[in-house]
Amino acid sequence: MRLSSVRALTAVSSLLFGAAAWRLGPHTASDFAAQAQAAQAQTAPAQTAKPAVASSAQSPQLQPVNLTTNKAATIPDPALPAPGTELYTAKRGEAIPTIARHYLGRTAYLTSSELADAIRAINHKSDAANILKANETIVIPGILASPITEHTIPVPKDFEVRAVYLTGVMAASEHGIRIIKHWREVGGNSVVFDIKDSDGSVNIPFDHPLLGEHKVYIHDVPKFVHFLHQQNMHAIARIAIFRDEHLVVAHPDLAVQSRRNHTAWRENGKLVWTDPSNPRVQDYDIALAKHVAQLGVDEIQFDYVRFPAEGDQQDAQFVFQKDQPSAPETKLDVILTTPQGVGGSGPRPVEIQQSTESHAKAGSRKPKAEIHTAEHAKPRGPQRSDVIAGFLKRTYAELHPTGVLFSLDVFGVMAWQRQVDLSHTGQDIVQMAKYCDVLSPMIYPSHFFGMDNIPHPGDEPAHFIGESMDRFELITKGSGVVIRPWLQAFHWRTKTYSPEYIKIQVETAKNKGGIGFLFWNAGNDYSKPFVAMPEMKEANAKQKDRFFRGDEMSTATIQAVLTPAK
Repeated sequence: MRLSSVRALTAVSSLLFGAAAWRLGPHTASDFAAQAQAAQAQTAPAQTAKPAVASSAQSPQLQPVNLTTNKAATIPDPALPAPGTELYTAKRGEAIPTIARHYLGRTAYLTSSELADAIRAINHKSDAANILKANETIVIPGILASPITEHTIPVPKDFEVRAVYLTGVMAASEHGIRIIKHWREVGGNSVVFDIKDSDGSVNIPFDHPLLGEHKVYIHDVPKFVHFLHQQNMHAIARIAIFRDEHLVVAHPDLAVQSRRNHTAWRENGKLVWTDPSNPRVQDYDIALAKHVAQLGVDEIQFDYVRFPAEGDQQDAQFVFQKDQPSAPETKLDVILTTPQGVGGSGPRPVEIQQSTESHAKAGSRKPKAEIHTAEHAKPRGPQRSDVIAGFLKRTYAELHPTGVLFSLDVFGVMAWQRQVDLSHTGQDIVQMAKYCDVLSPMIYPSHFFGMDNIPHPGDEPAHFIGESMDRFELITKGSGVVIRPWLQAFHWRTKTYSPEYIKIQVETAKNKGGIGFLFWNAGNDYSKPFVAMPEMKEANAKQKDRFFRGDEMSTATIQAVLTPAK
């Protein structure tokens, strides 16, 4: 074949091959756009379709085959989160616990570990899964539409509280949640948790010019209280009042002042006491209490509602004394102290009953020989007890309208009404009972050393709790106040601490007129009460109300849904 004939044949073949290829599909961006327009025309409503334009030349045209028209109609929409969830796209190497901490405040979960477990579960990951891939999308469960608000559940003041105490750090932790649930399972119905501890540390968000920046552990009080209410539990918020190292270090002018040095007074070398008679101090504590009352708690409990009981009392100058001559003080010649951290890892919020408690006499017996008091002169002008009563009167007027109960922790020794104790602490039980719903004396048997010629008072719970309760019932008779004691849930100074020890305290306190009880352990170890409670419930079934009545919060009231914040 001639070369020219070959070239002609090749050209014709190329044209035919190109035409066939064109029918197999588009090859340019303009062609893809044309297909998209065609797809839109096919899927658009009939009334919106444009009429075809007639062509004068009816010559046949090559029509591209549309291979993607039907596929476009079947592509699913992007995934949308289910109600109460949110989608999150992870960065390379990001961990689930980190994401949980970030989202915790926006969810119904109480702890980040609880949320992390929920994230793993809803995303079908193993319990050990942590690290996520780059651009991996996961579901975050428990998202709240708005922050939780909770409301106080009113109960009568003689509601039988059966409570354990938790520090702010513990209450906000996963371990604390387990303690609460277990306590509920064995028969408890209440929890006391710290809002402000005896070092002045405030555990919750609280904006006040005297407080400033502070470490927060319970980030969402309404959420925590809502959890307690879901457990059918009474929520008691504890606030340590006038012993406040945080406040006096930042504001020395609010501390008790030294007559001798004209500087902040120190109790045994420690700067820890605010001046209970300083109006700015009182306003600060009342403001905190009112703030907490509005967060849904059921009871506000004040601790350290007193003046300092140790140190050089004659050197201590208070605001309420400025307009009166220097008054002689009743002086304790012997001061005994006890180790801190009784029953756990931190100090008891009342210095373990302090020195005056150590020397309290029981019954009609004379004081022990080593106790000496010197009444130098009759006190003149307003006294410490007047300051405390006045403060409580103000507080009760502010809190009572909110519907919360108002309770006070007091020294057990104050039931003996010794002048030396009263002049130092200012805790006049008769006056204090007028301005609260509940009095909670701290009557731990192990703290009554030096009394009644009993060498090991910690091993005589029935005697010391019985004697204390008799006296409190007597001096508050007719006031209408409820006596709900703090009981010992730690092994310090006793060899007999056990579930039986717990049961003896509870039964004795009830038989002596107490309504309910609070267990104290600074380390939040309630292993013995956990054992004792089911045993007491079983005994109650055989002998009605032997240990406690078994009051419960109204379930009709508890079944509240999360209420959006206004």
